[in-house]
Amino acid sequence: MDRDELLRYSQTVCDGLRDDDDGLRREVLGHAGNRWSLGVVHTLGVYGGLRHAEIGRRMHGVTQRMLTRTLRQLERDGLVLRHDFEEVPPRVEYELSDTGMELLVRMVPLWTWIVENAERFREARRSFDSQHRDADS
Repeated sequence: MDRDELLRYSQTVCDGLRDDDDGLRREVLGHAGNRWSLGVVHTLGVYGGLRHAEIGRRMHGVTQRMLTRTLRQLERDGLVLRHDFEEVPPRVEYELSDTGMELLVRMVPLWTWIVENAERFREARRSFDSQHRDADS
């Protein structure tokens, strides 16, 4: 795909997001940029079905409240499946749905690109900060 084709395709996708009356597409896209959503998707992708506490232990810094909220949002959008075993004491496990696994697979190239270009980002920030520090003085 050449540059012009890529830009046309990008515009078509953006138009589809903009024309989304109920905001569904934008909300689901939010998962792709959300630290906790991606953490849950990654954790369940790597470890398979896990209980709430197990997910929390594997995700550094997430609060119980934020994890619960994130799991519910992902479940609502069909990215995570919740299995209630209806036992005493209660036992619930979460796993990625097929759609959740597709999201994980599609995010890997973006994560790879970020890792491969981290030094370029650092250099750009140093340059920007240096130029703007002098301008702010």
